[in-house]
Amino acid sequence: MTHDELRELEKARRKALWALASLYPGDSGASEPLAILDHLDNQEQNDAVSTDTSLALLDVRDSVPVRHHHCGIDIVLEHDIPQPWRERFLQASIGSTSIADGLYATDWERFLDKWEREMQHLHNHQVAQAASS
Repeated sequence: MTHDELRELEKARRKALWALASLYPGDSGASEPLAILDHLDNQEQNDAVSTDTSLALLDVRDSVPVRHHHCGIDIVLEHDIPQPWRERFLQASIGSTSIADGLYATDWERFLDKWEREMQHLHNHQVAQAASS
């Protein structure tokens, strides 16, 4: 998968996750974002490069080093974040402040926590959808 394809995939995923965020599991309005997310997951799984580089959330947490910057904050370096997580983080963080040397570690940690909650919320929607079928 090219960088541009990954960016577009994660942009679409982010948009669908934001659409689901305000809906309760079982809401009929969840059908379209769920279909989009299912399609994106299938697309990602069918791409050998993305499958090979995909790490579980816990592995990503452990693999990205946090560095103390001389300005007094902790940062993570963009190149230390493996794909597709880097693009997921960048798409979720559009408009966020960073410094030239790196990304705020607190934003990275907040993203990972939020991702975990989003995946649980997505799972709850999928269970509700399956139960109503």
